[in-house]
Amino acid sequence: MEKPSFAVAVVMQRRPAQSRWADCVWEPHGVIADPGGAPRKLREDGAAAQWLHPGFKIVLHRDEHEGYYLNVSAPHPKVFVLWRMDGEQALPLDVTASSEEASRWLDATHSVDGVAMPPEIFAWLGDYVEKNYRPEPKKRIKPRSFQHPKDRV
Repeated sequence: MEKPSFAVAVVMQRRPAQSRWADCVWEPHGVIADPGGAPRKLREDGAAAQWLHPGFKIVLHRDEHEGYYLNVSAPHPKVFVLWRMDGEQALPLDVTASSEEASRWLDATHSVDGVAMPPEIFAWLGDYVEKNYRPEPKKRIKPRSFQHPKDRV
């Protein structure tokens, strides 16, 4: 069975840095529905520039339901972009809609940034979460003070 997926392209941006240690800052600027084609420069005006990187997919996995739910129920849902520098250019490597997967990427010291989730991805992901997410029941553990002294380990 094929996993649900949404084809996207990542817009990476270079902008001037307000720092004495760096000339510019690279960051994901946005995610859009994938128009296809090859990576290309969208605009450049002096110090700032944007590149479009098509060919990515947000793939939904059953074991990430909690992360999708946490993301779509947040005040500002995001698409998370894993990226790295390749010489003088920033390149996106992967995308996810799971806040938990993005957190694992960050824990592994990768460069990860969240960008605003477009409405069409929010609608698609929200529908998936509504149909598939069931919270795990929380098992309550009685404090030791509520246990009979003979039952305390």
